[in-house]
Amino acid sequence: MDLIEIAPQANPPVCKILDYSKYLYEKERKERESRKKQKAGLLKEVRFSPVIGTHDLDVKLKHVEEFLKAHDKVRITVVFRGRQNQHKDLGMNLLKDVQARLNAVAAVEQAPTTDHNRLYMTLTPKH
Repeated sequence: MDLIEIAPQANPPVCKILDYSKYLYEKERKERESRKKQKAGLLKEVRFSPVIGTHDLDVKLKHVEEFLKAHDKVRITVVFRGRQNQHKDLGMNLLKDVQARLNAVAAVEQAPTTDHNRLYMTLTPKH
């Protein structure tokens, strides 16, 4: 058995007589359990086509809102195929529309950027 100081900043300091290795094990187990319950704002990705229909867009935006309400970051990706690569302006217009429609619940973390045949934009939830 060991004399273990539990709360040194208390007046008077709090001490207990315990087995030190058992105390360390319990302390580590509590920390592990608390880390398990934490959720570190996951990054979700939703892909769009530049020629998406209005109903499909509405459905995907509902999913994006659900992710944002769950405090997850969302990456909006517009994927271009074949000759669609020549019309990147359609993708930019789509991302601006998405940004305008989600303005109440989301803030733009990363502005729209292009990468080969994709356009990206990252949104974070507003508090």
